[in-house]
Amino acid sequence: MSDTRILSHQESVIVEASAAFLYDLLSDITRTGEWSPVCASCWWDDEAEAGRVGAWFTGRNQLPHRTWETRSEVVTAERGREFAWVVGGSFVRWGFSFDAAETGTRVTESWDFLPDGIAMFEEKFGEDAHAQITDRTQQALDGIPKTLAAIKRIAEVTIGSGEQALA
Repeated sequence: MSDTRILSHQESVIVEASAAFLYDLLSDITRTGEWSPVCASCWWDDEAEAGRVGAWFTGRNQLPHRTWETRSEVVTAERGREFAWVVGGSFVRWGFSFDAAETGTRVTESWDFLPDGIAMFEEKFGEDAHAQITDRTQQALDGIPKTLAAIKRIAEVTIGSGEQALA
């Protein structure tokens, strides 16, 4: 496709917690439903591989008009630095990166609609592919700030309850 639609996006939030604490929180994909406005739940396809590069997990996504499941592969797992996965193995890359900030950690959520994903949408949806891609892109643009706000709230409430999140 040759238009100029946004097919990647990232936003950040400062969280008063350590990068290691935030990595441990966000790489526990079984908790994703706590902060995601779309992904209601996730589970590891093989618990023995949980959290490692190459591990696969399944996510159940819910919107008012539909529910669907996706399988994703962990592509980056560097504690305290980055946790990322690719939906369908090559369609959409999601991730969280962690950088030191004056009052804690900058958490950046990123989203990239990859060429294989665009090709899959074109094949699956034909003439409706553009509308479908636009819809998925808007969901990501709307969801990322909500996700980051929820992560900040959950992490900082956890800190307030006594966990050593800045250690």
